[in-house]
Amino acid sequence: MKSVRYSLLALAVASATANAVEIHRYATVPLGAEVTGMAMVKDDLFFNVQHPEIDNKTINLATVGYVANADFSQKLELPQGLAKETVTVAGGNYGIIGQSGVNGLGLLKRKDGSQYEASDDPDFNGFIPTNDAQTEGYLFTNWENTPGGMSRMFIKREGNAWVAKKVEMLDFTSVGGTWINCAGSVSPWGTPISSEELYWDNTADWFNPKAEEWDGVASYNKYAGTQTNPYRVGWNVEITDPKGKATPRKLTTLGRFSHENVSVMNDQKTVYQSDDGTNTVFFKFVADKAADLTAGTLYAAKASTNKDESLNIEWVKLAHGTKAQIDTWVAEYDKGGFISDEEIADWAAGNAKDDRVAFLESRKAAAAKGASNEFRKMEVVRADAAGKNLYMAMSEVAKGMSDGKGDVQVTENKCGIVYHMGLDANFNVSKMTPWVVGKPEGKVCSTEGISNPDNLWPLGNGVVLIGEDTSKHENNMIWVARD
Repeated sequence: MKSVRYSLLALAVASATANAVEIHRYATVPLGAEVTGMAMVKDDLFFNVQHPEIDNKTINLATVGYVANADFSQKLELPQGLAKETVTVAGGNYGIIGQSGVNGLGLLKRKDGSQYEASDDPDFNGFIPTNDAQTEGYLFTNWENTPGGMSRMFIKREGNAWVAKKVEMLDFTSVGGTWINCAGSVSPWGTPISSEELYWDNTADWFNPKAEEWDGVASYNKYAGTQTNPYRVGWNVEITDPKGKATPRKLTTLGRFSHENVSVMNDQKTVYQSDDGTNTVFFKFVADKAADLTAGTLYAAKASTNKDESLNIEWVKLAHGTKAQIDTWVAEYDKGGFISDEEIADWAAGNAKDDRVAFLESRKAAAAKGASNEFRKMEVVRADAAGKNLYMAMSEVAKGMSDGKGDVQVTENKCGIVYHMGLDANFNVSKMTPWVVGKPEGKVCSTEGISNPDNLWPLGNGVVLIGEDTSKHENNMIWVARD
């Protein structure tokens, strides 16, 4: 009876959402690929083709590209035949700016300069214009590997085509390298912020060769040439002086966990952060000063579930910190060791000498303080330009969210949900509401609805682009959702 009740409830929620939001298919990517890096530059849509099938006859390399003069009113039918192996766009064409391995794009190197991988995984795109017309500038792209990377291409719009004039890979050796540069954002003051997706629930496993993620650690140790400090990775990385030297710095104040991305609000102080994985946490950071994320207070969400499966959100304060202080705590572990669960419990009880737990073990710290650590596959979170609405892609609603225990008790949906959150005058979130809901059909998802939403780009006026990362559609898609 329980499963029947849940199925009916899921249908009711999906129906209510469908009545409120109209969605239509806008684009598809080649077989084997997912959609990443969506970003608008005036009327042009940038997005990537990540890890397409090598056997595709058209696009079989990871690709950074664009649609010029995108018309989101156009609707796309499902591709057929060879069209499944390329990018199809409603009323437009996909232009290529760069592809993995061509002109050095996506080539990742060790500290000694030797190449260790040609990445197939471009993710976040962030454009920094160098003229008022936004017809030229630097396109920053994450490369989602271990260790990770980021490219910077100087590009120009020539007619309706974007052309790469210079391609370079950034040097992250000054910050000890990066780990799985996933999604990201461009701050209101014009700096790219690349997010390290640290799939690592227990820091003790960093030193365990039998751990599930050990291959990544071994690769990172090889990059560094030594046994590494686990607290050197798992942060957001801000690229300062993006038009010049493009110097990275790790924003340790924002906490350490499996970052998908950050979204900085229009006050230039409030930051929302998604935490990818299973049994994860929704974080918020409030800076002391506008346009400076090196000092501030870290919070974690405490949820409660309503009958309509929306979630009420309260914020649990974890700690205030500065980058200078947190960086000294990180450095203490260069010689080995890690924070134990006992130390985390002592901190939560008020018995610790400092607040390092809040920043170095943020997910466990949040749970110890009573925040909700039940979210599943929390992907991109992004606000609209007006600063009124915040959207979050939950790629799969399952496990801790749907097990009938704890704070979050909603219907399982393995096709995922995009949530909407209203922002008040202080840029605070107090409620998450299902906005676009996937439609399961057996072991797959309806081709007339979203499947495992991963990437979002709000266009304003209640219109949002939704990009997929799914195995439940033959071709991953970009959708246009409209209130």
